[in-house]
Amino acid sequence: MHIPVGAASLVLAATLATGMNWHCSASPSQKAVTVERSGTVPSVRGAPENFTGTVRVDPMIQERPPSRMSGGLVTFEPNSRTAWHTHPLGQTLIVTAGLGRVQNEGGPVLEIRPGNVVRIPPGVRHWHGASPTAGMSHIALSEALDGKVVDWMEHVTDAEYRGE
Repeated sequence: MHIPVGAASLVLAATLATGMNWHCSASPSQKAVTVERSGTVPSVRGAPENFTGTVRVDPMIQERPPSRMSGGLVTFEPNSRTAWHTHPLGQTLIVTAGLGRVQNEGGPVLEIRPGNVVRIPPGVRHWHGASPTAGMSHIALSEALDGKVVDWMEHVTDAEYRGE
């Protein structure tokens, strides 16, 4: 059966949004779809050196060679955000709930809402998080380059967060 590219993207987004992921193993003896049940990997608190405020990360996709993809559902309380950071192969964010913000260095602070897909090019210094008054959740997808997914930098100042 052929699934159009747009439909396949919707199926993937819906699958990720429900907390499940799927993959087809590269091993010739294991060419089968598998389902990893949500809740089987514990949530973790966002590390204070990489986040401001209260942030929860629910791992969803673990890198499985030959794929380099990993990802998780990240939930930010109001006023919470990442530190400045880059990704060697870029990052895609799929906003699933709430109201958030994203900014690349030198650009304006942009508002993001459920259904928005944010594409961050490789090596672009940026941050993302919740709005001052509402929390926000997104699925964050990144690929590893030589085993590295992210380069963390300094915290975003309150003035930068406000867009000043």
